[in-house]
Amino acid sequence: MPTVADTILDLKAKALDGRSVDLSQYKGHVVLVVNVASECGLTPQYTGLEAIYRQYRDKGFRILAFPCNDFAGQEPGTPEQIQQFCATKFDVSFDLLEKVAIKGPNKHPIYAFLTAVESNPDFAGDIEWNFGKFLLNKQGKVVARFHPKVTPDSPEVTSQIEALLAE
Repeated sequence: MPTVADTILDLKAKALDGRSVDLSQYKGHVVLVVNVASECGLTPQYTGLEAIYRQYRDKGFRILAFPCNDFAGQEPGTPEQIQQFCATKFDVSFDLLEKVAIKGPNKHPIYAFLTAVESNPDFAGDIEWNFGKFLLNKQGKVVARFHPKVTPDSPEVTSQIEALLAE
């Protein structure tokens, strides 16, 4: 699937509240892209996501969380319900983007880019489950991919974030 984007920073999305988001605003930041769900066994990872966001945000780290209902219907909520859940249960302050499809014929362009061999040859492939993670360097290049069960606050993830922030 050929793409005109060089990085996902060339693409656009919508925030959970419907505002348009030009991902070029994240150039110069280390970014973790993650698909999230409110009713998944891995949902407690929101705690780790918020912890690393608060730890590294002042150094140029950002999280782009995309709610997704593609796996066993584990994100059935409306944007308002998702926002409320994230705020009250996990005090989320990182960027929550629109609920998107990350597989199948309606796959969002960001996930089409992340999973296609043509655009992301080193880390392509279908998303396995909720809380799959892609780590991008300051230029928007994918430099790591983490399985959903790898917690965001694990040394495996944080050591790479720290290395990228130091560049």
